[in-house]
Amino acid sequence: MKPVLVAGATGNVGARIVTQLRARDVPVRALSRNSPPDGVRGDLAKPETIAPALDGVDTVFLMLAGSAEALLPTVSLLGERVKRVVFLSSGSVDDSLAEQDNAIGTWHRSVEEAIEATSVDWTFLRPHGFAVNTLGWAPAIRADGVVRGAYGEASMPLIHEKDLAAVAVEALTADGHAGAKYVITGTRPLTQIEQVRIIGEAAGRPARWEEIPLPEARAAMLTRMPDFVVDTILTGFRELVTKPGEVTSTVQDVLGRPGLDFEVWAADHAADFQ
Repeated sequence: MKPVLVAGATGNVGARIVTQLRARDVPVRALSRNSPPDGVRGDLAKPETIAPALDGVDTVFLMLAGSAEALLPTVSLLGERVKRVVFLSSGSVDDSLAEQDNAIGTWHRSVEEAIEATSVDWTFLRPHGFAVNTLGWAPAIRADGVVRGAYGEASMPLIHEKDLAAVAVEALTADGHAGAKYVITGTRPLTQIEQVRIIGEAAGRPARWEEIPLPEARAAMLTRMPDFVVDTILTGFRELVTKPGEVTSTVQDVLGRPGLDFEVWAADHAADFQ
């Protein structure tokens, strides 16, 4: 069996893909800009560093690292060297639009189009909100138990990274996924207020949401993310207040089991908030 090359192998999703593949005795070549344990170093923006890692590989898990434009030369290289690519795209991509209406969707769709232009068998994973992003609240919950932000009533079905990795592993190792565009969500919508409460209960310490003015919330987010990403996120949150995120059956359909509830995620990560 040829090894599967997993890009971003030290990240929240990539690391779990590596673990789940190895649990199935599938050979893995773990790729990261930092040398992962038992892996190889490579930068997806520099195809010359990726080429050696492709020797003997015909299946690749790919993700966006940096700008979409920087990834396109590597996509071309994969088109020449491998047979199957599973790309971690974004739920922001909307196939009904001739041009995507936000920067995140535009970036990911441009990579999808480049992959489609090659001869590889491809599968696109389009997850919506990641439960793991709530780890950004950990310092506040550890400090005084108060998470401050805007649009606390925004309601979304956050996905456990274990489920996302499991869908990726199926697409990497099984037949029948070529040409699929999997929109992946968690099990039910929860407001940000509810998410904070559930995390506090799992961590064994009181935690609550405090609504703050939008400019103040935006300024805090800008210390961690570029302005176009912040504005895209806040626009999405505003819409989710009146129209909660829809739940898809992808996890059940692909894995044959229900997805993991947010309470499971919170219990798995309780120590991070203590």
